[in-house]
Amino acid sequence: MQYNDFNKTTTFKTLFALVGQGKNFNYKALDAQRVQSAVARMSAGLAYSYAAKPVTSPILDALQALADEQELVAKYQSLLDGETMNVGEDRKVLHHLLRGQLGKDVVFEGRNLGTFYRQELERFAAFADAVHAGKITGATGKKFTTATQIGIGGSDLGPRALYLALENWADAEGKRKLNAKFISNVDPDDASAVLASLPLEETIFVLVSKSGTTQETLTNELFIKEKLKKAGLDPSRHIVAVTSETSPLAHNKSYLDSFYIDDFIGGRYSSMSGVGGVILSLAFGPDVFREILAGAHETDKLSLEKDIRKNAALLDALIGVWERNFLDFPYTAILPYSQALSRFPAHLQQLDMESNGKRVNRFGQPIAYSTGPVVFGEPGTNGQHSFYQLLHQGSDVVPLQFIGFVESQRKDDVAVDGSMSQAKLKANLAAQIVAFAKGKEDVNANKEFTGGRPSSLIFGKRLTPSVLGALLAHFENKVMFQGFVWNVNSFDQEGVQLGKALTKKALAHASGDQALEAYGKLLEI
Repeated sequence: MQYNDFNKTTTFKTLFALVGQGKNFNYKALDAQRVQSAVARMSAGLAYSYAAKPVTSPILDALQALADEQELVAKYQSLLDGETMNVGEDRKVLHHLLRGQLGKDVVFEGRNLGTFYRQELERFAAFADAVHAGKITGATGKKFTTATQIGIGGSDLGPRALYLALENWADAEGKRKLNAKFISNVDPDDASAVLASLPLEETIFVLVSKSGTTQETLTNELFIKEKLKKAGLDPSRHIVAVTSETSPLAHNKSYLDSFYIDDFIGGRYSSMSGVGGVILSLAFGPDVFREILAGAHETDKLSLEKDIRKNAALLDALIGVWERNFLDFPYTAILPYSQALSRFPAHLQQLDMESNGKRVNRFGQPIAYSTGPVVFGEPGTNGQHSFYQLLHQGSDVVPLQFIGFVESQRKDDVAVDGSMSQAKLKANLAAQIVAFAKGKEDVNANKEFTGGRPSSLIFGKRLTPSVLGALLAHFENKVMFQGFVWNVNSFDQEGVQLGKALTKKALAHASGDQALEAYGKLLEI
């Protein structure tokens, strides 16, 4: 298997020869036939529509050739088989194994890691069941009614996004077990505001730090312990840890229990480990969490298909590469027309930008082409009244990724002016896709819409746990495939380390850097 820089491939030149077809793509010719035909099936009843993307049959054929030349599916299979894919940290990449086995048994230092992950899943599932049954209670014997996660980065963004995505669904289906809250920022106003809203006697805290040394998380842990003590509560009866077995938090009597992950589960890919599984199992029950895993596993299986027209994650990835490297679009917007996915863009922002925001290849050599895009987004229709002005009429073209569902989660709706709210939401979504693509001519330049703004649409019937798992796995696999194309290591994050090191020096007032010391004085550190 060869790991080659993208611009050294034969297909790179082929794609450059097709740039004219992309730049001159006739968006105004978008019609019913293309909308109905330019669709790739996904798992859990989802589908990926690329009808409003600037790709022709020759471009798709060239992208297929790129996938074959860069051995994208073979590299994915190698990852599933436990090969070392995080070369920067000399680690395997095993988040797919959390939701089901698709490769060889992965054994490390005599331990079958698939078995280990399944055992941890069963352990925290049993713990959640015991909490729900009142067998595990707080210091005063009261049943827990609220679970609060303490973590940052991948220990917060993914789990928070998944919880919010299912909150309405759980209420509608009678699946809610506990309320959930999240504390992430080291800003004391974050923890203080959340704690002020909690019934402390009835709250179980989930402390998440793989290393057990994350500054923000440990600071918030001490903040919370102090509040519990002041309320006359024993903190050890109110906190569980999710960490690695080598961290200071492991096997620690200061916690009700500890659940484990390892270094092969990266933070931004950890939502389907105990990092997300504990809080989601407490909030909705272990069976709901298993449904999320099942949806993701089906997407993982589908992502092994070599035909890009039948592999939505691979196709999405390659179209993104086409737009980034050949059409020179440096941004992408994630626009879910579902309030449940309000924090999904924030999670995907970390997933994409932390994974593929790299300027050197997997061997540490500088690369001469663009890699990951800037990712941002908000749910519709809120975004329409915020930043869509720039998307429609700004000087930069921003590719768009819409997400929409036929039905709402609660199915609680009202008719206004002859249509239901959900119908209005869907009408807005359809209208935006066409408006971005076709635009509008006007003699008044201020009212003219040039169109030519590409978009895709992921759509399904209703946002459920299995659909949510499939959706998240789609984007995880998309990012992975793009990393393979660009020949970067999508699984480390050295970019976050320098700031951490300088923070410690600023707090110690001994950095030796005059600028850092001066900023410290301005901020009265």
